[in-house]
Amino acid sequence: MIELDSGNVLLTPSVRRQLMGWLRRSLRLGSRLGNFVLKIRLKKIGRSYDVNAQVRDSAGQFRFHMRRHDLRNAFRELARKLTVRLHEQCMGRTPAVT
Repeated sequence: MIELDSGNVLLTPSVRRQLMGWLRRSLRLGSRLGNFVLKIRLKKIGRSYDVNAQVRDSAGQFRFHMRRHDLRNAFRELARKLTVRLHEQCMGRTPAVT
């Protein structure tokens, strides 16, 4: 499940669709682990976008934080890091930090 709190950031429908496309693999990996909840919070601070993501699943929980000038770059980086971390959990290499 994904919870998106856009805060003071205006998200167009096309950006929401792109975000869901980028998170598709992460959702699939999270459903394999079970009890998957992804919370994404956005804030615009000056000219930068602040993205916080908190992940909870049956293997544990972890967080990501990034600040970028471009919202799409921040989302892309979030999706990449999230996929790598969930893949590691699925393979049993690195337990999540609680």
